[in-house]
Amino acid sequence: MKRLLKRVMHQLPSHLFRKRMLAAVTGTILIVAGNAGSVQADSTLETVYHVYVDGNHIGSLEEKKAFTNLTEALVDTYKEEYPDLSLQIEERIQIIPEMVFDTRVSSNQAQTLEKLEALLSVKAKATALEVNGDAILYVNGEEAAKDVLKDFIVQYTSDEQFEAFLNRQVEEATPQLEVGERFTENIELTEEIELKEVLIEPQAVLSPKKAVEALNKGVRKEQIYQVKEGDVLGSIAHAHDLTMNDLLSLNPELKEDSILQIGQEITVMAYEPVTEVKITELRKVEEAILYETEVKEDDSLWKGEQRVTQQGAKGTRIVDYTIVKKSGETIHREKTNVEIVKEPVKKIIVKGTKEMPSRGTGSLSWPAVGGYISSYQGERWGRFHKGIDIARPSNYNILAADNGKVTFAGTSGGYGNMVRINHNNGMETLYAHLRSIDVRVGQTVTQGQKIGVMGSTGNSTGIHLHFEVYQNGQLKNPMDYLN
Repeated sequence: MKRLLKRVMHQLPSHLFRKRMLAAVTGTILIVAGNAGSVQADSTLETVYHVYVDGNHIGSLEEKKAFTNLTEALVDTYKEEYPDLSLQIEERIQIIPEMVFDTRVSSNQAQTLEKLEALLSVKAKATALEVNGDAILYVNGEEAAKDVLKDFIVQYTSDEQFEAFLNRQVEEATPQLEVGERFTENIELTEEIELKEVLIEPQAVLSPKKAVEALNKGVRKEQIYQVKEGDVLGSIAHAHDLTMNDLLSLNPELKEDSILQIGQEITVMAYEPVTEVKITELRKVEEAILYETEVKEDDSLWKGEQRVTQQGAKGTRIVDYTIVKKSGETIHREKTNVEIVKEPVKKIIVKGTKEMPSRGTGSLSWPAVGGYISSYQGERWGRFHKGIDIARPSNYNILAADNGKVTFAGTSGGYGNMVRINHNNGMETLYAHLRSIDVRVGQTVTQGQKIGVMGSTGNSTGIHLHFEVYQNGQLKNPMDYLN
């Protein structure tokens, strides 16, 4: 349930803490009373002072000044080290005078002062920050406590945002935000802090900076740790800032040489936050709307081909968010309003589905763009020339002689760069000395499709295409098949 905010001293909302006065913090109390009854004046009567500490009689003094000197001396021993603290004697002291005839009978001042020095303790008047009744730290006064809480909170927001939040009246309506603006709707602590006046050892009182660090760190509590691969007792103790003895005390069933099992549960001490800063923020932002991509099939395009028929375009929207963060981490994010400024435009891609035939027609087309046969199949230079050579084409593109599937595309000895196509009808064709190859093994090609560029790689005397034909694995004369 949302807490109502009120202004308190130093601009700190009272819903962040509650103040509780400690009535018992009264310091030294001197109770001086006369003798009971009526005593006639007598020059032989003298006064002794009976001293009680927390209700217990410890002795008598011949003069009150001896007590004052002792307590001032005790306080002075701390003043030099803690000059900013309000120091006082913690115990409740009563001093009751009595008229007597002989002070030596009723008083032993030296012994009484010795007992007082042993019993009295000097404490600092401080403010405790408590959570659920447990004191988590002490600072020098209520104002210091408020400063600590403010510094703890503004770690997760700015001073300006915090001040604007504090200055806003509860009944004020939420403002209309412009794009890019934010508004802090609420700031609260997950656990209420209670302020309490106490007397405490001076060394326990923290500076504001140390107090904020203590709040950030939290308090140490027992936790269960599951053993992971590679863990040993020493590494577990070190990771949790424990000594080996500390760890063994928490786990009496373990010894220093105990063998740990993965998944075994061990008790450790770890820090847990005592309270966290929870901030609710409103934001108005402009966002891009991503466009969708639609893919359409087209049987007039070869399979593997595609083209974009409509370019996509992002849209724009204005979004109102409610964002809840705890100690800087977002724990809830909700869209409260969305306004579409510009609709996105869908991207449309057309993909081809037309299958390329891998079976040849049986009739081979000319594998080059023009050109002439510079060498036929047969004996040449003392050895058999397996195919025909085609030279001087109109351009250097090499074309598939028929439909088929590429079975080789690479370098092969004297052939240089070579492509071999199986036409799946018993025929194969071979293309050699290519400058570059445009197809890959396994690719289906169609008759007349470019498969490479004419060159002079391998054993070649110039730029030309060496072309061979095979039928059922037997070398054939290309001139018998070329159309």
